[in-house]
Amino acid sequence: QVQLVESGGGPVQAGGSLRLSCVASGLDFSDYCMRWFRQAPGKERVWVGLIRRDGKTVYEDSVQGRFTLSRDNAQNTVYLQMDSLQLEDTATYYCAAAPSLSGVSACGGNTAWGQGTKVTVSS
Repeated sequence: QVQLVESGGGPVQAGGSLRLSCVASGLDFSDYCMRWFRQAPGKERVWVGLIRRDGKTVYEDSVQGRFTLSRDNAQNTVYLQMDSLQLEDTATYYCAAAPSLSGVSACGGNTAWGQGTKVTVSS
C-alpha cells in the first residue's frame, strides 16, 4: 500500500551537484517525518538527514552544509539537494517515512522504505 520511490541518482563529478527525489503514496504525507539514508558498497546503511513535518531539518555531520532537505507536501515529495559532492558520497540513497510524534516535535521509527537510487561520484 505505502510506496516510496526514489529517483535522480546517477554519475556525477566530484564538486558537482545532484538532486534526489522521493515520491510517496499510500500515506498522509504531510503527517510524516522523512529521513534519508545511504549505503556505500560493502558498508552498512547510515542516516543522512531528517526533515520534520514542520520543515525543520537535521543532518549528519559529514553532509552538513552540503546537503539540503526540503519537502513539497502538495506533490508528496521530499528532496535531497546534494552540493559539493565528494567521492565518499558514493552510495545508494534511500528515503524512509516515519510517523510524527508529539505533534511536530518528534519522529518515530521508520515504517516504510524506498528501493534506493544509486549515486556515483567520480574524480
